[in-house]
This record gives sequence, structure tokens and C-alpha cells, in this order.
Amino acid sequence: SGSPIPHPGARTPHPASRTAPKVAIVHDWLTGMRGGEKVLQAICEMYPDAPLFTLVRVPGAVSETIERRTIRTSFVQRLPNPARFYRHYLPLYPAAVELFDLDAYDLVISSSHCAVKSVITRADARHICYCHSPMRYAWDQFDAYFGPAQVGPVASRLLRPVMASMARWDASTAGRVTRFLANSRYVAGRIRRYYNRGSIVVYPPVDTQFYRPDPSRVPSGAGALVVSALVPYKRLDIAIDACRLAGISLRIIGQGPEETRLRTLAGGAAVEFLGWRSDQEVRDLYRASGVVLLPGTEDFGIVPVEAQACGIPVVALGHGGACETVVDGVTGALVSSSEAGAFADAIRRVLDRPLDSRVISLHAERFSLANFKTSFAAAVGETPVPADAAS
Repeated sequence: SGSPIPHPGARTPHPASRTAPKVAIVHDWLTGMRGGEKVLQAICEMYPDAPLFTLVRVPGAVSETIERRTIRTSFVQRLPNPARFYRHYLPLYPAAVELFDLDAYDLVISSSHCAVKSVITRADARHICYCHSPMRYAWDQFDAYFGPAQVGPVASRLLRPVMASMARWDASTAGRVTRFLANSRYVAGRIRRYYNRGSIVVYPPVDTQFYRPDPSRVPSGAGALVVSALVPYKRLDIAIDACRLAGISLRIIGQGPEETRLRTLAGGAAVEFLGWRSDQEVRDLYRASGVVLLPGTEDFGIVPVEAQACGIPVVALGHGGACETVVDGVTGALVSSSEAGAFADAIRRVLDRPLDSRVISLHAERFSLANFKTSFAAAVGETPVPADAAS
């Protein structure tokens, strides 16, 4: 990690008390309760009095723990239909995050996968960025989000220079962060590559008191389950083809722009689209499944850990965060190829020779909420005030 880097654009020091630092939390947007928001919830529990700054908020879209605190939004909230079009407003995000007034805060914690790691703080304030990922669409996943197949050839061509400009801004503002926390070793490598910064790995939390095995469950060789947004880079087409080849049923929890295409691909196969479900329903569906699939590359991937906490094995692509959460041959299988046939073979191996659910569940405990809070607090406590605070 090295010494904190004085950041360009830092505001002048403020004569604040050092006994009880004032804390602010910043998160990109509050439009649904996904993995990043589960991390945010844990951070909110650690700092119950901290206000939350966000670009866009959809009331009721996140947990009560997040909803009940003071939430301050950016000017993007006042643009037409932000709940639907917030991704379209991406080019405005640099201006929006730089307009957040954080002068009153001694400690700023950003939970960032897009733009909020670039907020401007006082020169003597600590800024801890919990980085879910450097901005994927600006760096290495432009085609998955804004390629011709997603937005059309004309829009894709127009967006390419816009996102290249976003990438330059993203890199140039990395010095505004005092310390980066990465959600996996995989993301730590991306932080090093794109920001030229070190980081500390603090794995996201999973509520292992809630996601736990059902003692009454009898292994039955049930079908496969996917829990995912239906977007291209998740590669759910592989899961559908693999289950067809393996001769097993597949249930898909999630929604997204790929749904129509995936339904067509599934055809008459035993594939059931369930939409989004409550946490309780998701847990019940984990427990009722023989295997949970992760066919795409994830930065961390909270679903495999939730599944394993329930004692259910995972078959995942052996790339990205899954390599840090799934133990091949012990808690599931890591597949070296994106071919449906390779996934089908791995699914059959796991179902034909069941793994020990107690071992699988015990492995997930290393990603518990308590371990996250301990590691997060230690990283914050070890982060000194920026070196330029006295200047």
C-alpha cells in the first residue's frame, strides 16, 4: 500500500476534533440489493450515525438498515426518470461525485464499483475506498455493456470515446484515495493495473447465520440453480446449454435485459425463470438444489459463498474471484473452459459423487460478517492521516 498519496483537488484542512472523527459513507447508487449493497449494509452497521451520499436512489430498493439513515443524493436524482435511466447518465458522474460536499468529515468511506472512489475530501481527511471493481465498462468490459449487440452499432461507436475519457478520469483521480481495500485478490490485481496502487484484500461478508444448511434436507440429486442479473457477461447461456447436456433441470433467479434471448435459447429445455426472489426464498432454493452454477467471471461473487454456506456445492468458471471462494474437489468444481460441455462434465461429477455438505458450509465461515467487520475495522484503524495534512 505504501504511504498515502496527497491527492489533487484536496480541499484545505478543517479544524476538526480528533477524538471522535466524523464519518461519511459514499456508494454509487441505491437501485437494488445486490452484492455491493450487502457490503454497504455491513459498513452502515459499523457506522450507524454516518450519513450516506449516493448518485441515485430508488426509495425502497435496498434494506431497511440502509434506508433508515440520512441519504443525500446528487443532481442526477433530479434528472428525468433516474430509476430507469441512471446508467445513461454515466458521463455526468464525474461532475456529480466532485460536487458532493464532504468538508465536514474526517473519515470518508466509499463503496465503489463505478465513480464514487473519486470524491473530493479535505486534505487531512482519510478516504478509505472499498473497491468492488475499477469501473468495468470504462476499462475491460466495454463490449459486454456497450457493444453493438447491446446498444446498436451507432451508439456503441459514439460511446467508445466517452468511456475512454471516463477511464482517463478514473485513473487520474486514484490519488484521492488514502487506502484501497479490494474485495478479492483478483480485484487487487485490477487496482494495481489500472490505478498503480496497492490494496488490502478484505473479502465481502456473507450472513452465515442466515445462509446455513437445512438439517432436515436429504441430498436428492436435485437440479441446478443460478442466481444472477441477466446480463451478457454473466454467461448464463453456458449454464443453460450445460444443464441440457447434463440432462438436469435449471432454475434461474434474476432479471435483466438478456431474459428474452435466454428464454429463446432455453426453448423446450427444463429451464425455469423465477425473477427476483426474497432472501428467504433464495435460501430455500439454494437448499433445494443439487448444485449452484457460476459460468461467468466475477470480481468476487457472493452467490457461490451463500450457496456454500447452505452446504451446496458450486460449479464455477476457474477465473476471477471464484478461485478464492471455491475449493476444487472439496466445495465444488472449478472449470478451466467456458465450453458448455466442460461445465456439463463438472456438474455430473459433483452430482454423481456428492461432496460433504458440512465441509462445504464450514469453508464459507471464513467469509462471515464478523470476519468482515474485524478485517475492515483493522484496515481503517491502520490507515494514517494523509501525509499532506500538516501542509
